Amino acid sequence: MSTGEMLLEYFLGPITIVAIMVASLVGLNILLSRMQAKHPERALHRQVLMLVATLIALFFTVIMLPISETLRGQILSLLGILVSATIALSSTTFLGNALAGILLRNVRSFSTGDFIYINEHFGRVSGRSLFHIELQTQDRDLVTLPNLYVTTNPVKVTRASGTIISAEVSLGYDISHTQVEHLLKQAAITASLEDPFVYIIKLGDFSVLYRINGMLKDVKQLLSVRSVLNGAILDSLHGAGIEIVSPNFMNTRDVAHQNFRAQPIATQDSVENTKDPEEIIFDKAENAATLEEQTTSLDEITARIETLQEALEKADDDHQEKISVALSQLQKQQVSLNAKIVANKELIEAE
Repeated sequence: MSTGEMLLEYFLGPITIVAIMVASLVGLNILLSRMQAKHPERALHRQVLMLVATLIALFFTVIMLPISETLRGQILSLLGILVSATIALSSTTFLGNALAGILLRNVRSFSTGDFIYINEHFGRVSGRSLFHIELQTQDRDLVTLPNLYVTTNPVKVTRASGTIISAEVSLGYDISHTQVEHLLKQAAITASLEDPFVYIIKLGDFSVLYRINGMLKDVKQLLSVRSVLNGAILDSLHGAGIEIVSPNFMNTRDVAHQNFRAQPIATQDSVENTKDPEEIIFDKAENAATLEEQTTSLDEITARIETLQEALEKADDDHQEKISVALSQLQKQQVSLNAKIVANKELIEAE
């Protein structure tokens, strides 16, 4: 046997094993990429599966190589040491963010489209992945935060069922707090807040600090309602002839027939707003949240279609017509929802 044939025979097995493992990983990656195209919210699942599959493929490659047991044991020991060292050295960076991403997925303290506060960062969640989350701020900018940062800092989540909106105002001691509380509650109701209540926060040297609070059910209008509430407070207090003062304002003036109330403004033509500020500011986060909801609805419709198709095969003639009608309606909804999902994906990618 020639030297070339001996080398070919010796290396053919290992090369074949490595080729099979590489082809398997490539095929798995292509399959998961296609699945992710239909379900973009499952990007984390794809990344984790590919990481695990790569480690398993590496392990089996070593097991199947035509080498001695002693050498195989040494290689596996070396791989174990390398993996342990990687976990130890990367716990605060690459691997740490990956583990933190898995933790956030399991805890589910917030989801795409939620308003969250993380230290000085505030915005709506517009994306989540294995290594980071993306926030869209009130300036419409995008901020990327590592998952490890998110898990090691307090996260304040605005509940989708509603949140408390508040505003503070300083008024003089010469005004009855009963009257003030009534006017502030009226302002909160004008701003579409429910169940308003007033706190007397501080009795200062020269003024009293009040805080009006109210429940906002539609949290998507968070920024707009805060502005509307401030405007309603101004209108309510000025309409009652009450002057709003600074906390450091000293009421020692001797000015007759003069006050510091805002003067009535001339009637102006109203400017028609085509969009709410939140629709402009948090457009990507809103689209991402809508896409997630649409994908969930599509999965439910698909499952119902499969159930009806199975029932149609087993049903008698009397029930087949009813099932066919219901199946046709669901299929139309499926096509319509698919078109919306595709359009929404293109819109998000364009941003």
